[in-house]
Amino acid sequence: MLMDKLQYDGPVVLAILDGVGLAPDGPGNAVSKARTNFLGKAAREYFHIALNASGEAVGLTPEQMGNSEVGHNTIGAGKSIKHGIARANEAINSGECFNSEAWKGVIYQVKKEGEHTLHFAGIFSDGGVHSHIEHLESMIERAYRDGVRKMRIHAVFDGRDVAPQSEPKYIDRIEDFAKKFPDADIKIASGGGRMVFVADRYENDWQVVARGWDAMVNGEADYYFKSADEAIQVLRRLNPEVQDQNLPPFVIVDENEKPVGQIKKGDAVVYYDFRADRAIEISMAFTYWDFPYFNRGDFQPSDVYFAGLTEYNSDTHVPEHRLFEPTVISNTLSKFLSERKLKQYAISETVKFGHITYYFNGDSYEPNKGEVFKEIESYTEPFETRPWMKCAEITDELLDNLEKFDFVRVNFPGGDMVGHTADMEATIVAMESIDLSLARIAKKVDELGGVLIIAADHGNAEELLDKDGNKKTSHTLNKIPCIIYDNTENRYKYNTVPVYEPGLANLASTIAILLGQNDYPDSWEKPLISVL
Repeated sequence: MLMDKLQYDGPVVLAILDGVGLAPDGPGNAVSKARTNFLGKAAREYFHIALNASGEAVGLTPEQMGNSEVGHNTIGAGKSIKHGIARANEAINSGECFNSEAWKGVIYQVKKEGEHTLHFAGIFSDGGVHSHIEHLESMIERAYRDGVRKMRIHAVFDGRDVAPQSEPKYIDRIEDFAKKFPDADIKIASGGGRMVFVADRYENDWQVVARGWDAMVNGEADYYFKSADEAIQVLRRLNPEVQDQNLPPFVIVDENEKPVGQIKKGDAVVYYDFRADRAIEISMAFTYWDFPYFNRGDFQPSDVYFAGLTEYNSDTHVPEHRLFEPTVISNTLSKFLSERKLKQYAISETVKFGHITYYFNGDSYEPNKGEVFKEIESYTEPFETRPWMKCAEITDELLDNLEKFDFVRVNFPGGDMVGHTADMEATIVAMESIDLSLARIAKKVDELGGVLIIAADHGNAEELLDKDGNKKTSHTLNKIPCIIYDNTENRYKYNTVPVYEPGLANLASTIAILLGQNDYPDSWEKPLISVL
C-alpha cells in the first residue's frame, strides 16, 4: 500500500542548533539555565524525540563524542557512514596509509641526498574529533622503521575537544614516546592554540594561518622557549586562565637561540588531521601556487613535499598527496531534492557555513541545481565576548528568503562555539539569542503554512562542567533534541513511528516525507513519522 503524500503551503525548515544536547538540569547545563521560552513550549507541546548523535550512530567508534562534521554528514546522507576517527583508525591499522604513494613520497623526499626533516603538524590531543595523538605516534614509529631519523612536531594545542588546560600531558606523552627511538632526533618545534595558530576554518581569519606559517616556516613568533614544557609554564604564569586553544604561538630554539625545526626546502610535511575544516587552509598555504592570503616570502610549493592524512576538499582535491582516500558519500538529501526540482536554501555564519553546505552535501561546496547558499560573516572577536553571534543577521536574511524555497536549512552556531569556551553566562546568552531567532522563524513559518524541524548535530552547551566540577569545553555523548513544530492541518495526517535507536540518520527520510517525497533512497534510514 502506497503512503499518502503530505503537502504544505509553506517551506519545510530545518534549524540545527549546533552543540545543543539533552541533559538533566544541573550546575553545568547552560541549556536548561537559559530562558528559552519558545524552545521550552515547543518541546512540551509538539512532537519531540531524543536522537543519538555520537559513536556508531554517526559513523564513529563506540563512545566517541559526535561533532559537527559527522553530524551534518549523517543528516545530509540519511545514513551513518564510517568516517572521521573510525575511517582513520582503519586506514592506519590496516597499513593503507603506509602503503600509499603519498607516504612513499614523504619517505623518499626526506631520504633524498642531503639532510632533510620530516615534519608533522596537526591538532595535538586525543580528542578524536579532528585528530588523535595515536595516529601521530603510529606515523613517527613507521617513519623510524622506514629509515627517517630527524622529525619535528608542530603542535596545534587543543583545549576544546579535551580539557581546557590539559596540554602538558600530551607534551609529556609524545616526549616519552620519542625516547623509544634513542638514535632519532624527534622534537616539538613550535606550538600554539588552535584558535590563534594554524587552524582557522572557512577563511574566517587568515591571520591565524599566517601566524602558524611564521612559526613553522620562518621560525618567528612572539615567544621563544627552550622546550614546550617551558612554553606552557611561562605562558600560564603570564595568564593563569588561558585555555590551551588560545595559547599564543611560540618557537622552540636551541642553545644558540636558533629555531630547532623550521620547515625548509627539501623537507616533507604531513598534516595528520583527519577532519578537513581546520586543515584545508594550511594545506592551501603549502600547495597553492597562486596564494593571495598572506605573504609566504620566497616559498614555492615545490620546495617541500606536503601530504595530508586524507583529502580536505573533495571539489578541489586538496591536498594532492594524501595517505588515505575519504569515504565517498552518495544519495544525499540535497541531491535527491534537487533532482525533484525542489528549491533549497542553506544559511549560516562563517564559522558553521561549511557544515550546513559542504558537509551536509556529502563533502561538496558545489550547490545542486535549485540550491542557494548564503554566508553571514562571523565576528573574529572571541565568541564569549559576542555570545549572540550572528543570530539576528542570519534570521533576518532567512526570513527575507523563506517563501522563495521549498526546503530551508539553517545552522545556529552559538551552543557549540560559545559552549567551547565553557563560559556559563556567555553560553546562556547564546542559547537565549537562538531561542529569540527560533521564535521569529516559527511565526513566519506559521504565516506561510510550513513546518519547522528543530534539531542539533551533537551536544556541548548542556554540559559545561565535568563530574569534578571543572570547566568542560568538549562535546558530549548526550542525545540531541528533535522537535517537529507544525501548526498546519498536516499535523493530524501523520503519526510517529517506533524506530530502534533513532539518530541523526533518520532525519533525511523524515524531511523527505514532510516534503511529499516518499520515494527516498533505500540506503537511507527509516523516517520518524508515517503518513496516515
